[in-house]
Amino acid sequence: MADVARLAGVSSQTVSRVSNGHEGVIDETRERVLSAMKQLGYRPNGAARALKQGRFHTLGVVLFTLSTTGNMRTLEAIADSAAQEGYGITLMPVAVPTQTGVRGAFTRLGELAVDGVIVIMEVHLLDSTTVQLPPQVQVVVVDSDAGDRYSVVDTDQRGGARLAVEHLLGLGHSTVWHIAGPKDSFAAQRRAQAWFAALEDADRTRPPVLYGDWSAESGYQAGLELPPECTAVFAANDQMALGVLRALAEQGRRVPEDVSVVGFDDIPEATAFIPPLTTVHQDFGEVGRLCVEGVLRQIRSDTPERGVVLVPTRLVVRSSTAAPAARD
Repeated sequence: MADVARLAGVSSQTVSRVSNGHEGVIDETRERVLSAMKQLGYRPNGAARALKQGRFHTLGVVLFTLSTTGNMRTLEAIADSAAQEGYGITLMPVAVPTQTGVRGAFTRLGELAVDGVIVIMEVHLLDSTTVQLPPQVQVVVVDSDAGDRYSVVDTDQRGGARLAVEHLLGLGHSTVWHIAGPKDSFAAQRRAQAWFAALEDADRTRPPVLYGDWSAESGYQAGLELPPECTAVFAANDQMALGVLRALAEQGRRVPEDVSVVGFDDIPEATAFIPPLTTVHQDFGEVGRLCVEGVLRQIRSDTPERGVVLVPTRLVVRSSTAAPAARD
């Protein structure tokens, strides 16, 4: 810094102000300092600056898998929103969703230079008091019912699932079959609960629940189990809905003439399904933005928050749903 100051003919304090992006430096002086930095190959020491300021401008992200659409799109939105705020992210995958795995991830994050943590967690692990978050690090959790202890951002899973079921019932179907996600998933549970409640409110018979693991293959296997009397299916995500479409096609059952199908997520490929898929739209970008906004608010105020913020969902009607065909 002293070398830059001598070459530019300014004080070290002015070099510091330019390197930190402070205002109050006239353009001519700023350009002279930047030119001297480039000529000397000077690069500000981010680690030293972080230690001095007590901020590392990095957010940790803990998640179990990168294979699901929701996690990938949420992570992308978090990275984009963090970058807009001048923050980077440190990704900490947890290979096995166990309490030991989560504790290990939090311990490692506690040793790294992060200012806050965003946790993308579907399963029931934050219910346990044995899972400890890093001390003095602010936290936002995605997709959890831990709002009594942490700041939680989630999609309105129940509202979206109800929209799907009510749409199918409104078309005239006598009931709706459901292909649910994994039993230990908060999102899958909430969607299944809303499916059941919507059928109960409409005084309709509840068929047995079929389960998948979010993959198209699991949706295909579940689709093979749908009985002949089934005329409407609500799959808990679009990938499983895709598998259902394949299973129905192989059985010679037409969509939507014989069976209507609704998914959940509104992935970009949903419009390319045959037929284009009716589905529930989730705004993953807004979820990621609110996560970053929430954790930065806690960092800047040095105050933890609690409670749940729900991002609304909406039904997108395409060609995979229609009124049931008349039966003899």
